[in-house]
Amino acid sequence: MNKIGVIGAGKWGSALAFALSEKNEVLISSRTPRNLKNFVSMKEILKCEYLVVTVPAQQVSSWLKENFVFNNQKILVASKGIEASSGKFLNEIYEEFVPDKNIAFLSGPSFASEVLKSLPTALVVNSKNEELSEKFASLFPSFIKAYTSTDVMGAEVCGAYKNVIAIAAGICEGLGLGKNAAASLISRGLVEMQRFGYEYGAKDESFVGLSGAGDLFLTASSIMSRNFRVGLGLSKDKSQQEILDDLGEVAEGIGTSYALEKIANEKGLYLPIAKEVYKMLEGKNPQESLKDLLSS
Repeated sequence: MNKIGVIGAGKWGSALAFALSEKNEVLISSRTPRNLKNFVSMKEILKCEYLVVTVPAQQVSSWLKENFVFNNQKILVASKGIEASSGKFLNEIYEEFVPDKNIAFLSGPSFASEVLKSLPTALVVNSKNEELSEKFASLFPSFIKAYTSTDVMGAEVCGAYKNVIAIAAGICEGLGLGKNAAASLISRGLVEMQRFGYEYGAKDESFVGLSGAGDLFLTASSIMSRNFRVGLGLSKDKSQQEILDDLGEVAEGIGTSYALEKIANEKGLYLPIAKEVYKMLEGKNPQESLKDLLSS
């Protein structure tokens, strides 16, 4: 059996630890001590040859600087997002600490609550090192079909952007705009995501596959999605802080919305849905955003 260390003991980290334990010995750790089975210290878990990291995107830089020591570990990054303060993708942050041949990125439709019930899904392991992708894919349980890809940027763009579209979809639902509007929003969101991805050399197959369309349709259509619930809150004129207090957990789409606004301004990109989500997070009335989207 392979020994795997899962870093991050939130819902997603716990779900992955559960899933991976079907075939492997799994330890889990986080910066905050938890009363969990097989919980160990951060120092201990970094000794594992295989690491699965679920640290939220906005905390990755600080976690790496404060905790991480590279010792030739093979790492699967299972968080999704773009750093708001710098506009950096996760692979750009990790490259300062881990060589490309040692790192992979997980993408695809995957609610933690369903993984914990062993319900079937399919995911993609993305890495420039195809041998590493295949190895990580082989570690997943029987109820998860794991594919492989070399399109790291495609996975990154899809995983981050779909959370922003999910916020917009939650607003659409909360305003009672109907299924026609929701379908239009999600499909145009996919186009916007793809257009953004082309700026970074992402490949078409990522957008029409599990990483893009698959994860987007899931996240932007269910109240099980934290980012969708952020949108519901915005539709009721709740403040960003009120929404976060209600959630009690991280919603990656918020930080990514700020990152996309920064990147769009720097590069002169046309990202109408992402821009309106950013403005609503900053307090713009959702009905005004709707009018502006329909007229843009």
